Amino acid sequence: MSLIRYKEKRNFKSTSEPSGGKVKGGSLIFVIQKHDASRLHYDFRLEMEGVLKSWAVPKGPSVNPADKRLAMMVEDHPYDYKDFEGIIPEGNYGAGTVIVWDEGTYEPIEKIEGKKAQEKHLLKQLKDGSLKIILHGKKLKGEWALVHTKQSENSWLLIKHRDKYAAEADITEKTKSVASGKTLEQIEKALAPKNGSPKTASKVTASKKTSVKRTSSSKNTTAPGKKKVKS
Repeated sequence: MSLIRYKEKRNFKSTSEPSGGKVKGGSLIFVIQKHDASRLHYDFRLEMEGVLKSWAVPKGPSVNPADKRLAMMVEDHPYDYKDFEGIIPEGNYGAGTVIVWDEGTYEPIEKIEGKKAQEKHLLKQLKDGSLKIILHGKKLKGEWALVHTKQSENSWLLIKHRDKYAAEADITEKTKSVASGKTLEQIEKALAPKNGSPKTASKVTASKKTSVKRTSSSKNTTAPGKKKVKS
């Protein structure tokens, strides 16, 4: 799918967010990024068609099947965004701190062999407005559903199915990145401007270790006139 909308919203000279990325073999991947923009939210992303289909979840995921969490579909993100962790500088779209809150692989609930066949099935479900998947993450596991609502074109609900991974506990109380082991506050403190030299960072995960890339940034705020929830 096209990344035109994604690229139109970003100035890659001032943000270290990735501009592309080539899909690797193996299983389909998912990532959830905790994003402290103008309003704290969680970005839920599923690999499909060589990009990451993305939803902004204001309250974050819930492992309680009684909860139906609003998930607003946003523009597709590049595959390499799965590794992004750091600070989006002031004046950029979605300015704020980002951590990789959860990551792993996923598959359809239906037993389908092969990545291509799974992806074809999931794309049909996406078009029909009802995705049913199994997550194999570090925090989120088991069966989940993404269901399109009639409220708006981009409005979906993220719902946990009743299985052995369902619980009443608040999963968002687990605040650390699964990549760096840091919280949003720790990332922000580590990369905050010092002596007039602002910094940003992005995670490079060839070996699941955090590599800090330093470029130009500012405090954790957002550009005026932008929507409250950004991905």
